[in-house]
Amino acid sequence: MATSTTYSTILARSLHLCFYITRLAQLKIKKSHISGLQKNKKDPKKMKFNDLLTQGFVEFIDTEEEETIMVAMEPNDLKPEESYCNTYTHCEIHPSMILGICASIIPFPDHNQSPRNTYQSAMGKQGECQ
Repeated sequence: MATSTTYSTILARSLHLCFYITRLAQLKIKKSHISGLQKNKKDPKKMKFNDLLTQGFVEFIDTEEEETIMVAMEPNDLKPEESYCNTYTHCEIHPSMILGICASIIPFPDHNQSPRNTYQSAMGKQGECQ
């Protein structure tokens, strides 16, 4: 019962999904975890997305939490020689996800005016709720 309440709360809020970064500026998730997601369904070692959440590899970030975290756009940003800063706490799963789910499906958002992207994103949200 508690899980359905948790998921309904998650769906009602605007959340961002990011990889978690350790204190040593490395991704906590490894290639072995990714390959565990890709295994055959009948394999007992197959990981599920929920396993990534419970083990702390992936986090849902609330809009209020976004104000206090540092998000790297890609894993290459974590390298000391290419790093903008050394206080990253999270890393984007894919750079296009910084826009959110609805805005990430807008074709060529960098070629549109900002109000047009906002309007398109709002229209996408209305279509999903129907």
